[in-house]
Amino acid sequence: MKKIFLLLFLSGTFLSYGQKKEFKKAQKIKPKTEFIADLLAKMTLDEKIGQLNLPTSGDITTGQANSSNVAKNIEEGKVGGLFNIKSVAKIREVQKIAVERSRLKIPLLFGMDVIHGYETTFPIPLGLSCTWDMELIERSAQIAAQEASADGINWTFSPMVDISRDPRWGRVSEGSGEDPFLGSKIAVAMVKGYQQNDLSKNNSILACMKHFALYGAPEGGRDYNTVDMSRVRMYNDYFPPFKAAVEAGVGTAMAAFNEVDGIPATGNKWLMTDVLRNEWGFKGFVVTDYTGINEMIDHGLGDLQTVSALALHAGIEMDMVGEGFLLTLKKSVEENKVTLAQIDNAVRLILEAKYDLGLFEDPYRYGNAKRAKSEIFTKASRKEARDIAAQSLVLLKNENQLLPLQKSGTIAVIGPLGDTENNMSGTWSVATKAGSSIPLLQGIKDVAGKNTKVLYAKGSNLTYDETLEENATLFGKTLNRDNRSAEELLEEALKVANQADVIVAALGESAEFSGESSSRTNLQIPQAQKYLLQALLKTGKPVVLVLFDGRPLVLTEENETVSSILNVWFAGTEAGHAIADVLFGDVNPSGKLTATFPRSVGQIPIYYAHKNTGRPLNNTEGKFEKFRSNYIDERNEPLFPFGYGLSYTSFDYSNLEISETKLNPDQKITVSVNVKNTGNFNGKEVVQLYIRDLVGSVTRPVRELKAFQKIELKKGEQKTVSFILSVEDLKFYNSDLKYAAEPGQFDVFVGGSSTAQDKVSFELIN
Repeated sequence: MKKIFLLLFLSGTFLSYGQKKEFKKAQKIKPKTEFIADLLAKMTLDEKIGQLNLPTSGDITTGQANSSNVAKNIEEGKVGGLFNIKSVAKIREVQKIAVERSRLKIPLLFGMDVIHGYETTFPIPLGLSCTWDMELIERSAQIAAQEASADGINWTFSPMVDISRDPRWGRVSEGSGEDPFLGSKIAVAMVKGYQQNDLSKNNSILACMKHFALYGAPEGGRDYNTVDMSRVRMYNDYFPPFKAAVEAGVGTAMAAFNEVDGIPATGNKWLMTDVLRNEWGFKGFVVTDYTGINEMIDHGLGDLQTVSALALHAGIEMDMVGEGFLLTLKKSVEENKVTLAQIDNAVRLILEAKYDLGLFEDPYRYGNAKRAKSEIFTKASRKEARDIAAQSLVLLKNENQLLPLQKSGTIAVIGPLGDTENNMSGTWSVATKAGSSIPLLQGIKDVAGKNTKVLYAKGSNLTYDETLEENATLFGKTLNRDNRSAEELLEEALKVANQADVIVAALGESAEFSGESSSRTNLQIPQAQKYLLQALLKTGKPVVLVLFDGRPLVLTEENETVSSILNVWFAGTEAGHAIADVLFGDVNPSGKLTATFPRSVGQIPIYYAHKNTGRPLNNTEGKFEKFRSNYIDERNEPLFPFGYGLSYTSFDYSNLEISETKLNPDQKITVSVNVKNTGNFNGKEVVQLYIRDLVGSVTRPVRELKAFQKIELKKGEQKTVSFILSVEDLKFYNSDLKYAAEPGQFDVFVGGSSTAQDKVSFELIN
């Protein structure tokens, strides 16, 4: 039998650390509070500051961890965790340095941007939100945690719960849209999926809500830009998903890059301490975003020592990459600019997270070669990814029931997004299994079967501008720009199109056209692709636009000219199969938009829950009225509203009823509606309930989502859908930031989108 080595330390209270086969439990460790107090008492100031340091080492080559730049710091106790190292072998090798060669043998955290899946990749978060299915969303996070933990990861920098109402901002792709109620539900589902309410499980991982706060509202939609808003708006519209994540037990939080009330979030004590901890009771630790502390220098708040002290005072516990804490906090302690108690508190929170993850019992509990082989990128996980992806797709238009397509005849797949495997995973898919995603062309061939002939032509490049295309296809997500002329590409495409019975135009954005630092001022499909689409339409063949995007686009022209538009986002590993499942009717589309699609970029920011103004427009026909709140050159309403999404079948709403017309604070009322599938396909519908508070002490939105249910109906089937409303559903933050419901009249709307017209009313009384 292989000899077992035990390394006993910390008065015999720790377990022995080594490779998994060499690991043996010496004895049960002490309760958390006592254990961490003992450990803190043994730590030097340098070792304490080291726990607050989160560097990146790059992806260490297996067998070379000892010679890496970060190894010396780990051995000296100057590292609390690392991120974006991938694989069991590499992570175990680095962990071994910490638990065998550092003085106190404190294990490391290993984080990664597991944003929408690990090797098995799910739709981008904006797409995932369009399922309106909390069980599916939670399941996607659970699978991601299963895979990541098997590979050694125990911390993800997800979910991003930023509300955004500006699609110019590239990271709208990474969030759940514009609505705080739905965003809160999704935040809870993601946290539960990652952490599974039990961090001691070796297949759960620490979640991190981000970016606290207001990151999704930069001026001009430009990433990292200034944010300035009232606290009433913060509390009512932008804070709720963060508060919901805290209530769900999220283990960590990440500070935003932007300023809040003129102070960068990373150094904002009101945000990180007064709100997050004192008001909401957050118990975990806060990490900066990448070099967030250092960036406060450019914000104009001082030198590295000054801003590092500011961050610690504010309530930041861990410094990602910048090493401001590592390089300056000791000096700040000596100069009485920060206290040892503040450092001890930060260290304690990080050690508590490691304790909760079970790392002091077994530092190698995450990362197991057998698990990695059997639990990562499995057939079962890919099947679930396909099912989830299909439900994220949103049918925007389907004139004359062009869709679903028949599995016969000849189909031409044309467009620069038609055969691009490396773009299907979308932005922020750093761990996705390269070369294994299903592009649209392959998906259509696989699903259509032998009786269908499938042809392909690229038709155009992503853009005419080569530099723009290069910037929009970073991180290995090239579209392999074709050096032929636009005329040659089009000529080839038209030859293919003329042989087909139907054309599937695969157009839109590349994966990195949206995402971090991918803000846009022009939200139309690039002109090169517009020209291609116009030429395809002139053939007279039926055209289905399969639209790839990471944000709402301006589709006014396409909506006028194309018969069918299927918005597919970036649907992940099984994108091609999922899209084909919907195109051919094996799955009836049920996705509903969680972000408004504007008619024009000039309408932005645009969202359904806007205020009414004192001079609202009096008509719904888009007719201009002088001295009313409208545009002289565009309608007010969006092209596609929040909650919108078509199906291959149709749903009829009738008999909307309310149980009471007056509501006491200690009572509840029931709102019910009949929903019938009146079409020719079985289908799913998201039944949505909105309220309008007609009179308040502060102005109130024209509508607010307060409940929804996703139901499935066979053709001809009818169900009664009921919602229960209480005074809690009517509360909001007033001008004193008091969370309360105010007596008065309320309208209730129920339907298939935020424009639902069926209405009942009630009065809240004292």
